[in-house]
Amino acid sequence: MKTLSAFCLSAGLALAALAPAGAEELKLYAAAGVKAPVEQMAADFERSTGHKIALVFDTAGAAEQRFLADSGATFLVTTKLRVNAAEKKGKLQQGTTSVVGDTVGGFAAPPGHPKPDISTPAKLKAALLAAPHIVFSDPVRGATVGAHFLKVIEALGIKDQVLKKATLAKDGVETMRLVLDGKAELAVTQLSEIIQANPGALVGPFPPEFDLATTYALWLRKDASPGALAFAKLITSPAERAKLAEHGLRAPQ
Repeated sequence: MKTLSAFCLSAGLALAALAPAGAEELKLYAAAGVKAPVEQMAADFERSTGHKIALVFDTAGAAEQRFLADSGATFLVTTKLRVNAAEKKGKLQQGTTSVVGDTVGGFAAPPGHPKPDISTPAKLKAALLAAPHIVFSDPVRGATVGAHFLKVIEALGIKDQVLKKATLAKDGVETMRLVLDGKAELAVTQLSEIIQANPGALVGPFPPEFDLATTYALWLRKDASPGALAFAKLITSPAERAKLAEHGLRAPQ
């Protein structure tokens, strides 16, 4: 009768035999705004190639910092502005950048609830003052929309009133979880994050006067492995960009 350890050993050898030769373990840090489509792309890539991709999502700024702190990391997807700044400062060196797609900042409300009119600065101001509870991602953790929102409420002259009733979320994923759970009447995040969480929660973008468009880019070291290069090529291909569009991200203009 086989012992448990002998059984586990034989099972492990069988699984190893199924893995394709040269299969790699890759790691990607990315802004939460691309979470749903990138998860799909990674799953497709793993099935077709046998390579494995560990995915870590956070705010754009936190994803960048975690990538820089991880010497074993393979890819970074964050805002193009952050990539450009990190390259100028020498934090990112000897790499290539590919534009992934664009999204815009906006607002969400619990599905089924009345959606406020935020089409002008005056109407946005009224909606923010009327909302009992507001949630947005923490600017200190590198949230692009969170930092923009602080500037907007300051320009509207209601910063103190809004912050008194606001919750700072870890990232856009948590922002959407809170509004979908009914713990906030209004949420501020990327439209892509809203659509990926629940299209029924979408209120709309900032008024044109406060428009926020964010371009996401993928950064990869020039000496990357063949598997890493293959995924980078896949994620920026026309077919995969169609998936990005389904999740609220526009193709590069």
